[in-house]
Amino acid sequence: MTTVSTPAELAKGTFDDDPRRYEHLTKIRLEDPDAIARAARAREPHPGVVLGRQNFIVAADHPARGALAAQGRPEAMADRRELLDRLRLALANPAVDGVLASPDIMDDLLLLGALEGKLLFGSMNRGGLAGFVNEFDDRFTGHTAEALEAIGATGGKMLTRICLGDPATAGILENTAKAIDSLAERKLVAMVEPFLSSWVDGKVKNDLSPEAVIRSVAIASGLGATSAYTWMKLPVVAEMERVMASTTMPTVLLGGDPTGRQDEVFASWGAALALPGVQGLTVGRTLLYPADGDVAGAVAAAASLLHTEEIVPPTAGEPASKEASK
Repeated sequence: MTTVSTPAELAKGTFDDDPRRYEHLTKIRLEDPDAIARAARAREPHPGVVLGRQNFIVAADHPARGALAAQGRPEAMADRRELLDRLRLALANPAVDGVLASPDIMDDLLLLGALEGKLLFGSMNRGGLAGFVNEFDDRFTGHTAEALEAIGATGGKMLTRICLGDPATAGILENTAKAIDSLAERKLVAMVEPFLSSWVDGKVKNDLSPEAVIRSVAIASGLGATSAYTWMKLPVVAEMERVMASTTMPTVLLGGDPTGRQDEVFASWGAALALPGVQGLTVGRTLLYPADGDVAGAVAAAASLLHTEEIVPPTAGEPASKEASK
């Protein structure tokens, strides 16, 4: 009988390369598809988020948009078995609080029992396929708020690219606002990832200047009938102090697919994590496909950057202070 590596074995970097190691997932999907819903209902939830105790979320929703490249390898994320190995290895680190995934990957991880005590963020709009002629027409083809509520998720994430020269932007803003409202009705987090973007030589390019990121935050913050459950998911750019001064919303930092040295990338994350309002990291390819191949090492290094002290609100007339979490 084919088995998969246990979390303990994965933590030691022990992988089973048997091509049938995840065939039992196919069997379950074929013969007992309701097992996914049962696994979601039986799952132990995360204890909850607290300001100052920064959260570490691993992102795995890139393949659903046809984006398979990582670290210069165009098909790095094409092998689902290898991706699941890497995800389970990352999630086995107790410092990793959760996952951001498309429905297919989320379902696999639920069946594998890899999401006990984790935050779950579902990926909602994946219709803006990488390289698609209508890439800005990023339709909501993934998780719905109703589906996220059913699996006990923390919330949903939406990519919100704003192109002033593309008429599809009006639709994505409207649909993002509707998704925020639908999540808020269920008291679920709307993790909004905004960019000011444009077409450059036939490809979508995000403007990562501080001014553009600040403007994207201003636009995204006003979407929906309430911002009570809205978080920002922002890139680490120059002058992050200015960027974080543009919002009071909880903010997680995204990793993207950096081309610089890992120590330089981590140093930029560390500086940004020290800023007010930053609640943690939501990183995928950088850690799942590190240049040196050491997934466990990359995850541990990123986890070491997080702050774990709860921020205690001041009483009237007193400055804010911090108290170490119990």
